[in-house]
Amino acid sequence: RCMNNEASSRLIRTYPDFPKPGILFYDVSSIIENVQGLRLVVESLTQLVEETQPDVLAAIDSRGFLFAPPVALACDIGVVLVRKFGKLPGDTFDESYGLEYGEDVLSLQKDRQLQGQKVLIIDDLLATGGTLAATETLLEKAGATVLGSAVIIELDGLDGRARLKYPVSSLTQLAG
Repeated sequence: RCMNNEASSRLIRTYPDFPKPGILFYDVSSIIENVQGLRLVVESLTQLVEETQPDVLAAIDSRGFLFAPPVALACDIGVVLVRKFGKLPGDTFDESYGLEYGEDVLSLQKDRQLQGQKVLIIDDLLATGGTLAATETLLEKAGATVLGSAVIIELDGLDGRARLKYPVSSLTQLAG
């Protein structure tokens, strides 16, 4: 269920000083360009979802959007989108959070019918935990039962897990 270091280094590119100096950006674009890499990630996430048995997945803007739909299809469940502020129509729940390189706001539409639904969060990366923690809070505001999160990459050393209320599973851990 994990990606080994060789697969990780082959499929995950890094870009120093992006989006600002001092940040090392982990790019998962090369995973979706490589059919074996995409299959490995989708199958691994699908296994995690099947073990967790959520009613729906929550995909975080933007790279969580890439992986949640194929996993949801494999598990015969739907996906709810957690977007950056100002990207969703209608009334929204909003939650601000800190990043390694600033602050941002995530939103979830209030009419998503999540009351009592078991939800697993899907994203590409766990770094400081701000994005996942904000998503947990949004889902709680919507009345969902948060089961936890599944990510492709977890950056060790940034202690992102400590900010989360719910369990997190990661396919690979890299130095952060």
